[in-house]
Amino acid sequence: MHTIRQLLETKGYDIWSISSQATAYEALQIMSEKDVGALLVIDEGKLVGIFSERDYARKVILKGRSSRDVSVGELMTHEVFYIGPENTIQDCMALMTDKRIRHVPVMENERLIGIVTMGDVVYRIISGQEHTIEQLEKYIAGGY
Repeated sequence: MHTIRQLLETKGYDIWSISSQATAYEALQIMSEKDVGALLVIDEGKLVGIFSERDYARKVILKGRSSRDVSVGELMTHEVFYIGPENTIQDCMALMTDKRIRHVPVMENERLIGIVTMGDVVYRIISGQEHTIEQLEKYIAGGY
């Protein structure tokens, strides 16, 4: 089974973040520039929340608020679920499914080291299945 650390080694350890005092508009600009669906919210070096497209849609657009006037801190999801680098891809998928989340920070010794998305996890699972199928096809073709 593949670990979250192995996934991060392949995808990279990039972390895109913003402070809770920034405006939703500023957050959306960064998300657009970096082509990501969420930003980790970090204040004074500490992870305090996650701001996602879902937060924006539900708390700004649907409530008729202005993204230039509302802070990330007012909109972010405060309860952050995270995973460790030695957890498996399957552990991460189970967490995402159970908590209905798409972005999971990776913490090691209380230090933020990366973020994993639902897309990362699904891609890794599918890649693993394709590899298994290729190996089975070779095995069968070999007459074993």
